Amino acid sequence: MTIRERFRAAMFGEPLDRLPVVEWAPYWDQTIDRWHTEGLPAELSRYEVQEHFGLDPVYCVRINPLGPGCPAPPKHGAPRMPGPAKYDEIEPTLFPDNAPLMDDLREHLRTHDRESFVLWAVVDGFFWFPRRLFGIEEHFYAFFDYPELMHRMNAGLAEHSMEMLRQVGEIATPDFVTFAEDMSYNHGPMLSEGMFAEFVEPYHRRVVPVIDQIGSIAICDSDGDVTEMIPWLERTGIRGVLPLERQAGVDGMAIRRAHPEFVMIGHYDKMVMNRGEEAIRAEFERLLPLMRSGRFVPSVDHQTPPGVSLEQYRVYLRLLRKYAELRVK
Repeated sequence: MTIRERFRAAMFGEPLDRLPVVEWAPYWDQTIDRWHTEGLPAELSRYEVQEHFGLDPVYCVRINPLGPGCPAPPKHGAPRMPGPAKYDEIEPTLFPDNAPLMDDLREHLRTHDRESFVLWAVVDGFFWFPRRLFGIEEHFYAFFDYPELMHRMNAGLAEHSMEMLRQVGEIATPDFVTFAEDMSYNHGPMLSEGMFAEFVEPYHRRVVPVIDQIGSIAICDSDGDVTEMIPWLERTGIRGVLPLERQAGVDGMAIRRAHPEFVMIGHYDKMVMNRGEEAIRAEFERLLPLMRSGRFVPSVDHQTPPGVSLEQYRVYLRLLRKYAELRVK
C-alpha cells in the first residue's frame, strides 16, 4: 500500500497491511534544538525531519483566518482587540485568501508524489477562533456578555473555512481535516453542552458537509479529556478526535467500546518516552488492543517533548514500527 492508501484505510476502517507510522504534530522547537546537538542534521526542514526518521510524512496545510494586518496580542492569551467594540476595526484584517499557502501546496505536489505523504488540513474551530480575538479570560465572559458578536465571528469564520477548504480540495484531497478547538482540559470540557450547542455546533454543521464533499474526514483537535464531548461532536458530523492525552485520563478503549466507529489519532503517553525501552514498550502494549480495534492511528499524544533525547526517540520509533506490524496479526 502507498502511504496515502494506508492512512485513508486506517481512517475509514478498511483492511491495511500495517498501521501508519506518523508524527501528526510538528516537533517542538526546543526538541529539534536539542536533537541538533545530538546529531540531527541542522539543514533539515520539519517535513524532511519526518523523512529522515523514516516516518510516513504528514504535510500540513494550516488555513489561517488572521490576515497579515491583524493585531498581535501583547502576550500569550491576551486580547487582540482592545474591546468588543473594536471588532469592526479588525474585521478587515481577517479571513485572508491564504494564496501563499495554496502556492506552497502546489509546489509540494510538484516535487512529491501525492501517494508518498499524508495531507492534513487545519481550520480554526469555533471555540478556538473567538478566544484568539477576545483573549482567554475575556472569551469566557463573551459567551454571556457578547453572544451576538460571538455568532458574527463564527459565521464569518465558517464562510472563510468553507471557501478555503474548497480551494484546497481543488488542488488535492486532504486525507483528514481538523478543527483546532482545544475546548477541554484535564477535567473535561471548558464549556457546557448547552453552550456548545448554541455557539459551536451550528458552525461545525455548516463546515463538515464541505469536508465530506471534498472526500476528506472531519476530526476535532482538542487537548485534555475529550470523552464527555464525543457525543456532542458526533451529532455535528465530526468523525474523530486527537490527540487523546493520556495525562488527562483519557481511556481510548473505553471510547472505542462506547463509539465503535469513532476515529482516534494519538494517545501514546509522551511522558514515558524518556523512561527507557521497557516503559516505551509497556505503553505500546497498553495501546495494542486499540490498534487492533481499527480506526486508530497511534502517535505521540501531542508534540514529542524536549526531555526526550534523540536516542530515546529512535527507540520509540523502532517499537512504533514493530507494533504497527503487530496490529495486523
